[in-house]
Amino acid sequence: MKAAALTSFGGPEVLTLTEITTPEAGPGQLRVRVRSAGVNHFDTAIRKGWAPPTVDNSFPVVPGNEYAGVVDQVGEGVTGHSVGDNVLGYCTLGAYAEYVVVSPEQVTVKPTSMPWDIAGGFSANGLGAHMCLRQMKVGPGDTVLIHAAAGALGTFAAQLAQAWGASTVIGTASEANHDYLRSMGVAPVTYGAGLVERVRALAPDGVDAALDIAGDDALRASIELVQDKNRVRTMVSDELAAELGVPTVTTKRSNAQLAELAELHAQGKLKLHIRQALPLAQAAEAHRSIGTGHGRGKIVLLVDSPS
Repeated sequence: MKAAALTSFGGPEVLTLTEITTPEAGPGQLRVRVRSAGVNHFDTAIRKGWAPPTVDNSFPVVPGNEYAGVVDQVGEGVTGHSVGDNVLGYCTLGAYAEYVVVSPEQVTVKPTSMPWDIAGGFSANGLGAHMCLRQMKVGPGDTVLIHAAAGALGTFAAQLAQAWGASTVIGTASEANHDYLRSMGVAPVTYGAGLVERVRALAPDGVDAALDIAGDDALRASIELVQDKNRVRTMVSDELAAELGVPTVTTKRSNAQLAELAELHAQGKLKLHIRQALPLAQAAEAHRSIGTGHGRGKIVLLVDSPS
């Protein structure tokens, strides 16, 4: 099968279209023929040589931790899934390829109304936002601050907070993205000096919870604005979080969470903007684009349609 794979670590140029062995679904597994796969900063870290402790990153390494496609093999003992099911899901590696083998717990049914490009870029940031906001105990009546709210993760978090009943969501972003945030019902504020004062002007009764996706300065501002540190989380500044006494994000994904998010999309409560949709052969370009750290919405790779 074709895959965008690594045979060395380094810059985006080391990610090339390669022929590798097609995997087979074993007992308790599904094989999915991939239609689209999202591109994430996690993938760029893998490309540079980092790997979680439990991951074998011996070559060839195929990045990609979210995907959408069609089930084309069902392993022994699997129930509730059939060949031909349209699904979206998550993994750790392997989604930049024509096929990926996963556990049934890693997929949920793709809503009929969800386009393939959005489905492929839905799981990782959606689940990240779900985990953060649940751990921050976001709920009805809350005022929530989301830093870097125009990015893919921020977009999910801002909309999910509203879906769970937050009365006010404030989002930091460059001025070019302020209208985009307003279109989601988010009150925009600009990064930089004076941020704390600008947020306080929008939320005179205080901020109940804050999610940092921007970096150290945003996390420090969050600590000034939120009275309870247990209601602050960061996805990018773990060292500073430990220093400041901010809890780390506990990672525990499930298909139940993903099904909940997919249903919110079907109800029109979660929307995902696709910044770029590139063919699998241009995975290196996708990594260059996400590496700029700018732009709204999601970058996805499009894989050949099933025959």
